[in-house]
Amino acid sequence: MEVGQMEKTVSIGKRIRLFCPKYHVEECLDQIRECLEIGWTGNGFKTELFEETWMKYTGQNNALFLNSCSAALELALDVLKAEYGWDDGDEVITTPNTFVSTNHAILHNGLKPVFADIDDTNCLDPLDVERRISPKTRAVLFVGIGGNAGRYLDIAMACREKGLKLILDASHMVGTKIRGEIVGREADAVCYSFQAVKNLSTADSGMLCFNKSELSKQARKKAWLGISQGTYERDSENAYRWNYNVEFTGYKYHGNSVMAAMALAQFQFLDQDNAIRDTVASYYDENLAPYKNLATPIRIPDDCQSSHHLYQILVDKRDQVIDQMNEAGIECGVHYISNTRYSMYSYASGTCPRAEYVSDHVISLPIHAFLTDSEIQYIINTLIGILKGLEK
Repeated sequence: MEVGQMEKTVSIGKRIRLFCPKYHVEECLDQIRECLEIGWTGNGFKTELFEETWMKYTGQNNALFLNSCSAALELALDVLKAEYGWDDGDEVITTPNTFVSTNHAILHNGLKPVFADIDDTNCLDPLDVERRISPKTRAVLFVGIGGNAGRYLDIAMACREKGLKLILDASHMVGTKIRGEIVGREADAVCYSFQAVKNLSTADSGMLCFNKSELSKQARKKAWLGISQGTYERDSENAYRWNYNVEFTGYKYHGNSVMAAMALAQFQFLDQDNAIRDTVASYYDENLAPYKNLATPIRIPDDCQSSHHLYQILVDKRDQVIDQMNEAGIECGVHYISNTRYSMYSYASGTCPRAEYVSDHVISLPIHAFLTDSEIQYIINTLIGILKGLEK
């Protein structure tokens, strides 16, 4: 069966892209047209509808549509810090194996990132997390790399036992399930990404889901400069639109109706498109299985149904492999360089050996809805040929 579902596939002999978001163009245009016809493209209208849709899908009690997942992370920590009286310099245990926006959000809130190592799922190792807990620890920030839930439930349990808050960076986990349920209900705050190459893709936007309504209300005000009531709410009431209070020094983090319109259009195809990614991942699994000595797959636990935002393997001589894959017309990625190698986080250099090993060996292979069986086979054959050649 051909994996690729549309004619816009990248043929062998041309460049095979690492990411290629699948936009349902006509559906997106229909949703956006509604915004333009009524003249409302800002916060409200479509954003509220998408928040309701997202709560139904995820089982979350609250949802706040924002302009990015980075904004969601920063706002989540801001609200939790204020609510629970955390001090500047208090600690958040986090992973070095992530995009830097995860850990920048900790610093933006005057808190200290304390790095714990990862396990064979590329996610936080619960045992190392426990070793890093100190009297100043206030929260754990778990990142589901590539859509992998890793040992998230073990960490959620440890947070409950230790009285720590849990923030889930679910930027790669749109559609990920554990034991048949969308991941995240155990967390105090969940942050999603709908950035340009994510599984549910808009130009850029995100979602923040708190487990407590009061925290969500605070976040909603802070996302719109601390203003007590949004413009759309005041417009709907049609009276005294200028009469609002300003309660906080907030931010301009809110999303807009054009991006929410795209999210609504894309959402109806999310599970279908994720199923295609799952087929691509299964194809890789099956065809790479005889070569585990050359390409070690990242372990996904049996109880995790991953969104497969990434397909990752570990190889020796990684940089040479990527160079030769690129020469063969195949884009590959590295997700991610261990943050402990960046100068601003160098205080933790050498503290997470597994993350540093992965940083030197990990490759993300192309995974998206436009790949065909022949392209995947070409990627596999090329990869194995390169690995065998470098082994000699």
